[in-house]
Amino acid sequence: MALVKEEINLRKAILHILDSTTGQPILSDQPLEYGSEFSEFIKGHIANVFGGDESKKCAFHEKESEVFGILDNYDDENFVNISKELAQLLYSIMNANIDIPSADLFVVRFMSDSLEYLGILKMNYKPQYTHRCSPGEGGMVNEIYRYKELLPAGSQKLSEAAIIRLTDLAVWVVEKKAEINGKKEDYFSEYFLKCSAKLSDKKKLAIVTKAIETVNNQGYEDMFRYEPQMKAKAIINTELEKNGGFTVEAIADKVYEDRPDLKDMFHEKMERFDMRREEVAPVSENTTKKYQKQCLVTDSGIEIKIPMSQYEEEGNIEFVTNPDGTISLYIKNIGNISAKF
Repeated sequence: MALVKEEINLRKAILHILDSTTGQPILSDQPLEYGSEFSEFIKGHIANVFGGDESKKCAFHEKESEVFGILDNYDDENFVNISKELAQLLYSIMNANIDIPSADLFVVRFMSDSLEYLGILKMNYKPQYTHRCSPGEGGMVNEIYRYKELLPAGSQKLSEAAIIRLTDLAVWVVEKKAEINGKKEDYFSEYFLKCSAKLSDKKKLAIVTKAIETVNNQGYEDMFRYEPQMKAKAIINTELEKNGGFTVEAIADKVYEDRPDLKDMFHEKMERFDMRREEVAPVSENTTKKYQKQCLVTDSGIEIKIPMSQYEEEGNIEFVTNPDGTISLYIKNIGNISAKF
């Protein structure tokens, strides 16, 4: 799912202060009055939730989720009370688990592409240094002090947030683990929203890549392992660039077209994650850019980065196995060479 900032129409917003150090939340009784600058700030955060590949589509555990019960009969007339119920529920979890960071909670109603949404945006405080001026015995004193209750900038991605489509209560979540009862857990989805999530596209792509690397390590000799690794990376890059993604079954057919035994091994690993028929479709360049280069490291410590376009251009790169078993790499058709510090 992707929400374009320019297509987001903000309708209502309210702020609740969830500072665990105070012992109780400070809940607002009225929606915010805001202008275009604040609207752009909130819309930017909503878009950022889905601008990367960390968001997970989830399904509520309807019988267990208090959030589902609160939103099942959502009514705009009760927007303030609904937001307060959500804030109080989240604060009770935060208050019982000191590792969860304090935050300002924005609950926002918005539309995008004619669909109605509710956003729950937890903006964790970001301690930063600022200055203050105070009179002293010898005159004015300028000081530096640490101010803890600053909100994340509009360009930053939130650690915890949920976007809920009100028509069917589909929910998308980004989150960061916190310590619950001595164990790091996804508290936002598991304890607050009480929903189960599928893997994000970023995570799915990482699993596919790791599985291919593991299978190739088991299926090829050390000296010649670089070739299937490079081939697999080139195939994944092509699918990402041309088609925006791939299905796991299709990528297995292309990577292991000549090795059905390794294809079976790969499918076994995908079955463990219930991913054999999954689609992998990342949208962020930060997720896909590492597939745009072939990165080689020799046993002598030399590192070589080859743009995928040059690797795939026939005649530019050649690997030759020498009679003594060593490998020579030839880089051809070079017009100019420059050195960088």
